[in-house]
Amino acid sequence: MIYFRGCTARYVQTSIKDATEKLLTLAGVDYHVLEDEKCCGSVLFRMGFIDEANEQIIRNTQVLKDELIVTSCPGCYKTLKTDYEGLNVIHISQLLDKLINEGKLSILKTDLNVTYHDSCHLGRHMEVFDEPRNVIESVANLIEMEYSREDSICCGSGGGVKSAYPELADEMADVRIKQVKDTGCKTLITACPFCKFNLENEGMEVLDLTEFLLEYGGINEEQ
Repeated sequence: MIYFRGCTARYVQTSIKDATEKLLTLAGVDYHVLEDEKCCGSVLFRMGFIDEANEQIIRNTQVLKDELIVTSCPGCYKTLKTDYEGLNVIHISQLLDKLINEGKLSILKTDLNVTYHDSCHLGRHMEVFDEPRNVIESVANLIEMEYSREDSICCGSGGGVKSAYPELADEMADVRIKQVKDTGCKTLITACPFCKFNLENEGMEVLDLTEFLLEYGGINEEQ
């Protein structure tokens, strides 16, 4: 198995990469990372740089073919699964759900109340709704926001918006953060590095699914 970390987890939200690798190791998963990992091309596609994105596809396919690939980033997941051909790709939320069900990660249930933000690529685009919720509910009580699952709203960070229109990205994040606070939860979980980056807010804990599982799941690091 290849753990395809993605650009954001490698360079910006490195705690997501670290948490993911730790969980894979604790679960006894045989995986490796690419020391010379290249961008999947997701943002290039979304911003209209099709030729450049296709060049990335050619380069990456030679390395990734015939491997099971797990990704942290929903953008990477969608791109590798739908824009590439013939790759076997899963998102980390799907793998964690499977590992917990198989007893390879022993989880302790708490009485913590948390809420979850569906990222655009993982949710509406790829219809991965249940697996991250299963993981969360193995640890805590999930309080849904007013707009969730298919009706979830964008955090404002993806598709180049954060870079090209930072004020718009911040405004969109503010709307979502208000919806988080309306649940009464102090902890927000997402399964997307872009979403975590744009929704981080003073007075509210924002965690990637992997970070949440390590921090609150009661996982015995010697298991």
